[in-house]
Amino acid sequence: MDSFVRIGGPTVAFTYAGLRFLTDPTFDPPGPRGRLVKTVGPALASEALGPVDVVLLSHDQHADNLDEAGREVALAAPLVLTTPEAAERLGPPALGLADWARHRVDRPDGSGAVVVTAVPAVHGPDGAGQRAVTRRLAGPVTGFHLAADGEPTVYVSGDNASLRVVGEIADRLGPVDHAVLFGGAARSSLLPANLTLDAAAMVRAVRLLGSPTVAPVHVDSWAHFTEGIDDVRAAFEAAGLSGLLR
Repeated sequence: MDSFVRIGGPTVAFTYAGLRFLTDPTFDPPGPRGRLVKTVGPALASEALGPVDVVLLSHDQHADNLDEAGREVALAAPLVLTTPEAAERLGPPALGLADWARHRVDRPDGSGAVVVTAVPAVHGPDGAGQRAVTRRLAGPVTGFHLAADGEPTVYVSGDNASLRVVGEIADRLGPVDHAVLFGGAARSSLLPANLTLDAAAMVRAVRLLGSPTVAPVHVDSWAHFTEGIDDVRAAFEAAGLSGLLR
């Protein structure tokens, strides 16, 4: 995972197996977005982003994961991988993947393909009797697992608050080498619980995943995030895992 660029919120760009990936595009300036408030603009303007081969969109129904400027960036890319529901709303070039479905993206040098697996994510409480409520109020979300011959594996969590899901991914796909974890302990009046991982849960997720290097994202730029990068650093330092953070 090379040329890693933090843009803000859940939005990062990175190169993997010769392909340029972009996660959850958010490029709007600060200001209110419906119920949500963006506090900081993007660290990189969309015009300076350069070509993108694949957009990994965890979901389209919340402005902190896809805003208006981000939507333009996504729909200008050759391919957007996302949930089936989001793909139906967005139209081409969006392709919906159900949980555990795989999509192959040819590497530009002709040496094979990157296999992108859509993995589960739960955008809120995941206890018994809570999952249906979470899905109804927050909507469907997906994460992603990237693999290619001769390359490290990458997990992009999307807006997931469930350690059960993280454990299931590790059990089915094995340890990962790099993880892009969405944190921030996001909160909403609709669901009185964390909608994304808090810092302590991020530490537990890393252990479940086999101690990959970690890029913590979704920890800045929006008012409903209740934790920031300092909370993540403190939690990883307390756990003796500071060396895993990038």
